Amino acid sequence: MVKFRNVITSLSLLAMLAACTTTTSTKVGSVPIKPIPEQQDRTTINQLGKSDFDRMADVEMRENTDSLRLLMRKLYKRNPQELHKSTSDPAEKMVDWVFDGAAQHHFQFEAINNLQDTDAIFLAFRSDYQGDRVLPFIVGIHTMLLKAHGNKIDFYLTDNLDPQRIYNVARNVEIAAWKLSNARAPNGALYLLTNEVNDKDRNLSFEREFGKIIGRTDLYAIALAEKSQRFISRVMQNLATAFFLPF
Repeated sequence: MVKFRNVITSLSLLAMLAACTTTTSTKVGSVPIKPIPEQQDRTTINQLGKSDFDRMADVEMRENTDSLRLLMRKLYKRNPQELHKSTSDPAEKMVDWVFDGAAQHHFQFEAINNLQDTDAIFLAFRSDYQGDRVLPFIVGIHTMLLKAHGNKIDFYLTDNLDPQRIYNVARNVEIAAWKLSNARAPNGALYLLTNEVNDKDRNLSFEREFGKIIGRTDLYAIALAEKSQRFISRVMQNLATAFFLPF
């Protein structure tokens, strides 16, 4: 009975996680219908080595990566001067190179001194940095997520993820998102333009996408802690003065 209850719980969590995804397959009127994501190799033999929680981790990392790709495109389109510091190619091609070329560059870019995770995020908001600020910001968040997940995007029964590290990264994404919307150069201008709220426009699409990343990561961390019976130490911080947590 306990085993059956655990399976039902896992399936429910998978459905909840899928609700945070950005995959759209069809519409009812103008409303997109977002189905539960399916692993492309779900019928292959390697699925035998995965638990429900491994599949949850697969979904979490895949959907968070898709969100970061979308955020990177949106940041370049909102801040075209940053894209021009890196390339004359369209934003889509730059995004593809960053995420699809991982086997070649391993998310180490000379343009940002090979910095990753929180070091790269800090670089994006340094007043003396003259390079493309979008690149270190997105690379920093992505490599932070990767490291908290053992530098993997495909998970199996032999993997042993730490829910505390994953929970801490969710808090770090909150801090990074706050910095993105509030960090200003010495002249008072925002380093990067994101959400737009004025008398004519109210565009909070950046905020919503970060919310999805935080929600997915939080959900998986809490579910994993429940499954493994590990305690998560929750930290309450003021975002304006918060510091990045270890992961």
